[in-house]
Amino acid sequence: MNWKLVLIVLGLIGVAVVGWFWLAPESSQELELTILHTNDIHSHYATPEAPTQGGAARLATTIDSIRDTQDHVLLLDAGDQFQGTLYFTVGGADVVAEVMNAIGYDTMVLGNHEFDSGPAELARFIDLAQFPVISSNIDALADPDLDDSILPFAMFFYDEEPVAVIGLTSEHTAIASSPGPNVHFLDAINAAQQTVQDLEAMGVNKIIALTHLGYERDLELAASVHGIDVIIGGHSHTSLDPYPTLTTSLSGEPVLVATAYEWGKQLGRLDVTFTIEGLVGAYEGTAIAMDESVAQDTAMLGLLAAYADDIDALMTRIVGATEIALNGAREDVRVRETNLGNLICDAMLWKTRSFGTTLAIQNGGGIRASIPKGMITMGQVLEVLPYGNQITVLGLTGQGVWDALENGVSQVEDGAGRFPHVGGMRYTFDPTAESGARVTSVDVWDAATETYVPIELAARYQLATNNFIANGGDGFDMLAQSTDRYESGWLLSDSLAEYLDENSPVSPQTEIRIDETPASEEQVENVPVGAGMGN
Repeated sequence: MNWKLVLIVLGLIGVAVVGWFWLAPESSQELELTILHTNDIHSHYATPEAPTQGGAARLATTIDSIRDTQDHVLLLDAGDQFQGTLYFTVGGADVVAEVMNAIGYDTMVLGNHEFDSGPAELARFIDLAQFPVISSNIDALADPDLDDSILPFAMFFYDEEPVAVIGLTSEHTAIASSPGPNVHFLDAINAAQQTVQDLEAMGVNKIIALTHLGYERDLELAASVHGIDVIIGGHSHTSLDPYPTLTTSLSGEPVLVATAYEWGKQLGRLDVTFTIEGLVGAYEGTAIAMDESVAQDTAMLGLLAAYADDIDALMTRIVGATEIALNGAREDVRVRETNLGNLICDAMLWKTRSFGTTLAIQNGGGIRASIPKGMITMGQVLEVLPYGNQITVLGLTGQGVWDALENGVSQVEDGAGRFPHVGGMRYTFDPTAESGARVTSVDVWDAATETYVPIELAARYQLATNNFIANGGDGFDMLAQSTDRYESGWLLSDSLAEYLDENSPVSPQTEIRIDETPASEEQVENVPVGAGMGN
């Protein structure tokens, strides 16, 4: 597919302009289409920690094989290629574009993590990509780097039959990433309905929504919008069984919803026959496991080998050791206390001790990997903390600290990335209470008495955190409002490495710093469980 020619047809401005000069011919035949899709790969292009799972080389082999046997193949990515491994740490936008171009993606929707390094890095990726990058609910026209580079949809033709793919990105990207002040995220469902209406006015009756909204929101989208036939999603790292999900649209027409787990461990394959009317007719699908049974493409292995020296240099530099496994699993760090979350907070307190800092908060979404027992390398530290965040020290009232914790647990039932790990304090929350009224107690460590004491709401405290949430990310507006702040310039990853170098071997424990207890149950006794700064 010559996507640049498609962009010329679309006019590079938007759907409304397209309708002025292009109208699809009326469908005269059924269309059989094979949709292949990935999502939430997070730069897991090779997986030394799990060598029999995933990897770009297995994806390339499988995709090429399917293309050899099928007439009409559409390869989609549902976002979050950026961040997650040392490939991105070393190669940034360049390695993502190089891998995706080599595999031959037809289009991708932007995920929230595509904005983690800011608009300039994303703009570089879009410039390098040999396929259109789409999202119909992003307005980036005011951003000097992105401007009009993000398209609302992409159009593909099979036997002269048009198939439109519209992009939708999570509105929470505005607070969950770093898009900057000039990029705006519109309501996804409203944007979808408007884009579908514009496409239908052009005569297009086969429409795929490529989304980075999460599986539950995809189901909501299917039920709320007329005219979408297939939804290919990402964001929630969902593995479907059975695959796909069959549901119905607002007007009762069939809609297929599919997603393919995470990290390239699956390749979604959906074979669909569209009727003359553009509806889903016959279909079958499978989430193909990218396991040891799949041969690895040698050309892709060669491409990745070019990054090996830089990655190996990071992976092999020893910075410390741990006597126990450090838990950074996604399903844990977003809902409960973990020993790795405690260790990161302790490292921030240690690094900022000269400022009189006594409290620390780290959002669970910023913890991206676990570390096994044994020696710890800088590469492992960077896999845990890949975002390049720096430490910010804030002056806050006790009320401000309480409010920050309330925000952190406000979406715990959704596994949101804002979940707060802490140092120098402990808190209790009731997950069954109404959001905004869940925190039932907060105690801070008193070094003089070596015990926890209730926080004083009017008192002022020095808090260390990362600059992402200090600037309001993940809904921490109360931190952004603090005018008493110091931007240290210290990378959180470097600070953790320094802490490990000084304090290894470490063996951090879970200490009931975070207690999930309904308010009616007995609270934890006010006894010492550690100063929040131990190993």
